[in-house]
This record gives sequence, C-alpha cells and structure tokens, in this order.
Amino acid sequence: MTLDPRTPVVVLRIHHGSLGIARSLGRLGVPVYAVNAALDTPALRSRYWRHAFKWDFLKASPAESIEFLIRLAKEVGGKAVLIPTADDLAELVSEHADALRPYYAFQDNRPELVRSLSQKRELYALALRHGIPTATTEFPQSYEEVRRFAVDATFPIMLKANDGLRMLARTGTKMVIVRSAEELLAEYLRLEDPANPDLMLQEYIPGGDDTIWMFNGYFDRDSICRFGITGKKLRQFPIHRGATSLGICLENDTVRELTERFMKAIGYRGILDIGFRYDARDGGYKLLDPNPRVGMTFRLFVSHEGWDTVRFLYADLTGQALPAATAVEGRKWIVEDWDIDSCLEYRREDLLGIGEWIGSLAGVEEGAWFAWDDPRPALAVAGAMASRFRSAIGRGWGRNGARPAAV
Repeated sequence: MTLDPRTPVVVLRIHHGSLGIARSLGRLGVPVYAVNAALDTPALRSRYWRHAFKWDFLKASPAESIEFLIRLAKEVGGKAVLIPTADDLAELVSEHADALRPYYAFQDNRPELVRSLSQKRELYALALRHGIPTATTEFPQSYEEVRRFAVDATFPIMLKANDGLRMLARTGTKMVIVRSAEELLAEYLRLEDPANPDLMLQEYIPGGDDTIWMFNGYFDRDSICRFGITGKKLRQFPIHRGATSLGICLENDTVRELTERFMKAIGYRGILDIGFRYDARDGGYKLLDPNPRVGMTFRLFVSHEGWDTVRFLYADLTGQALPAATAVEGRKWIVEDWDIDSCLEYRREDLLGIGEWIGSLAGVEEGAWFAWDDPRPALAVAGAMASRFRSAIGRGWGRNGARPAAV
C-alpha cells in the first residue's frame, strides 16, 4: 500500500527522533518542514527536510508561538500535518487547537487529557482511577514533609519533578535516584523550588534497565488501536533513568492489553509512546511515563510492511486508508552516540564488558543517526562518537576487552 504524499508536514522541535520522522515520510515523497530553536543541530543535516525554520518555543509566549505557526502554515501551503515531538509542545497544540485547526491537521485530544498524561501528579491520579498499576508516589509540599517521609521510607527512591522540562531547565536534570534519608534531604534542598514545590517521591521498582517495556502505537478517532508494537529497552541513557539507546521489539500481551484498555477508557486518540517496568516482586507491570505524542524511539517499532506510527498518523489525518501491519519480532534499533555513552556508564558500574557490548549489537536493523541514503547527520556526530569510542576502549575497558574485577 502506498500513501498520497502531497500534504506537507511540520515537525516541532528537532532531535534524533525528529530525524526519523523526516526520513520515514520523506522517503515517500512527503514535504517535511522543521521548526527548531537552533538550525545547526546534526538532525537538520538530513536530505529529507524540505526547509528548516527557526523558532524557540521555550522563550516565546504561547500566543507568540501560535501566531508564528499560523504564519508558517501560510508559507508552507495547504493544511499541513503538525507533529509536536515533546510534551510541552503537545500541550501547546491541544490548548490552542481551535486557533490552529483551520491551518493544520493534528491528533486532537482534549487539553485536560494531554496534561493528565504529561504531568506526573495528574497521571498518578488518572492511573489509580482506571486501575492501572503504578509505583506508589507521594507529592510533598515542604522540606518538613520530606523529612517525615524519610524516617520510615524504603530506599532507593526516585526523586522526580512533576514538570520535568521546567526542572531540567532550572537544574540540568529531570530526576535522581536517592539511596538514603540524608541523600534524599540534600537532593530535595538542591532541586526543589520552594516558591513552587513540584518534586515527587516515587517508589523505586528494582530490576535492570532491560525490565522496562514499551508500547508504541496509533489510536483512531474511536480510541481503537489500529497499530501497536511492544518491545523493551536493552540499554538507556542516562542509565537507570533515561531514554532508549538500544531497544528490541518483543511481543508482550500484558503490556499491550494494559495500554489498550487504558487508552480506550480515557478516550485517547493518535500516537502514543508509553512505558511499563516489570516488577519481579509481584510479577506485574507498573506504568511509567506515557508520551501523548510521537516518541524518540518510534523507529524501533516498524512493521514488516514498513509502517510506523508517523505513517499511520499521516494516513489517518489525510483521509487515507489504514492498513494491517505486523510486528517484526527481534528488530533492534540503536542511538549510536547515546549507546556509547551508556556503555561507559554501565562499565563504571561493572555491568558491561566490551565483548558483551559488541555482541548486543547483532541484529541492529536501524540507527537513529546513520542511514545509507542519508549519511550527513551521522557524519555530523561522527567525531564525537569516535572520541567516545576511544574513551571506552582506552579507559572504560581493559586492553583485552575484559571487565576488571569489582573492587
């Protein structure tokens, strides 16, 4: 089945996941446009971008950004498909849907639903309301509440922000793992904004990074899943708390059923990227962070027929038929530079040797950066990748590639 590629696409904020959008649709002949705060990012080196426009959504007011998008629509021509690639942008589009709808087609969810999936406090309440298993979470409003919590707490604990982007901009991190009451109190004082308390304390579910399962799918206007593939992380960066650096597609009926039931119950429509952690203590899966938008890992989840969530979104929003699609069991996808960085971190914890790392790369079918028909993005990051690899060989592992004994 082929797509009619005449409708343009506008992608908001550019990273390696956005590069995947440009390649997936650009290879079909779709004109794909980028919007980003900086125009020198490696992901914009792709031959599949028709043009890139400079705009900083973090610095501009929502009203200014909506005015910019309306002007952009007139320049691009036609009623373009609008694809936000971050939670704050998904919220912006949903909150200003009425103003944008004459100019763009986009997955159209209620603003309160998008906020509930993006904001961790609201997500926790939503999951409990619909019977979706999730890690126990507390939302303290003061240092004194944290101090009382720490007296009887079981460590380690995840100290996270309800609004991760705001904390990342303010502190350089979205979350930390704390292993004692003293560390919890010190990190709380370092990370919290007393004028606007936003930190949460979340139960840490034991297990390696490969216990994190993912579902990537597309839900139609009736919240019926028309495309869905499960898989899990093999590695992530930063380790223990980051995004996928190496993933594999594996069937998991429990994760699929939990996700489909949850999305049907809340009336969700469009692309969904969601994670669960397997909890060996009770044999269940606990909800992690859902993304009410395309995820950076979406190109891991490609069907035998070549379809992914972005192609489903494009077909649906442009009134084209949605095909049947079947998962590729065992398909692997890698973020090349992140995986080198993650391996260095795993090595520091004596969790990975160079032989194990090389062996794990067997079966990788696609990279986030490298593509034979589009090499320039990979070339743009090659120097930094080579430096990381030399560091891994020279300092992270011994000359023989074996892991040193733990000290």
